[in-house]
Amino acid sequence: MAISLKYAVVERERRYRVAGIPEGVVGTSQIVDRYVTGTRMRLREVRDRDGTVTRKLGHKVRLTDGPAAVACTNLYLDEEEWALLVTLPATVLRKTRHLVERDGLRVALDEHEDGTLVAEIDDGDHPSSLVPEWLDVIENVTRDEAWTGARLASR
Repeated sequence: MAISLKYAVVERERRYRVAGIPEGVVGTSQIVDRYVTGTRMRLREVRDRDGTVTRKLGHKVRLTDGPAAVACTNLYLDEEEWALLVTLPATVLRKTRHLVERDGLRVALDEHEDGTLVAEIDDGDHPSSLVPEWLDVIENVTRDEAWTGARLASR
């Protein structure tokens, strides 16, 4: 059965393991991702510095071999919906997200509980290979399954 992507947003992200958090952080939030067992669904709770809490249910469909391009659909959840869905069995990933803006580029840099830093660059509709000089890259992990959120949660 073919899946309609009519309401999905396509993400084309490049991911890099990096050595440090660069200058230019414009925002930081705490994220808890719950990857629902046996599905392609993720429950995400985002807590911003100002106290705002956003909860959503996401579904991802791969568009290519590997994790580089996915079609994402999100539903925003209220307290009752969250309370029900958070009871589903899941693996959990906690991280701090630092948004870095420099030289006209926005990079989401995730700091995992073990100290690992993974930078994500969303290319949108314009694939690129540009890696800013100020991003201290250790390794390109864009096509490495081990560095997807679901895999990191199951470690």
